[in-house]
Amino acid sequence: MELRDAVEADAERLASLTDAPQDVMRNLVHDRTVRVAGDEDITGFVSFDARQQTVYVTQIEGTPDVYPELLEEPLRFARAEGMDIELFALDSEADLREAALEAGFEEVGPGPRFEGEATTRYRLEL
Repeated sequence: MELRDAVEADAERLASLTDAPQDVMRNLVHDRTVRVAGDEDITGFVSFDARQQTVYVTQIEGTPDVYPELLEEPLRFARAEGMDIELFALDSEADLREAALEAGFEEVGPGPRFEGEATTRYRLEL
């Protein structure tokens, strides 16, 4: 599986993975670090940004089998920069929660509600 930086032309496919408008995904590509997974077709993506010594995974979408590879992208950045890393996962996203734990994240408590759904906060101090 290939991992690469997202480009503006990927916005349509990213929108189809998230049910978000295409212009929102286009802005995401411009405003965050976004990496996409897939060979011919994009099967998932991760977006992240860094502030105040922490890398924040802002979105991760795709098939559960790509979560480990996608999570490795912000983890690699955090390690290189000597920063900690956090993500929030919907409580209903068991596959993402499992992938976070397998990647070394620790559950550190509840996160904010997102569209009415509870989230869990995960953090890895590097």
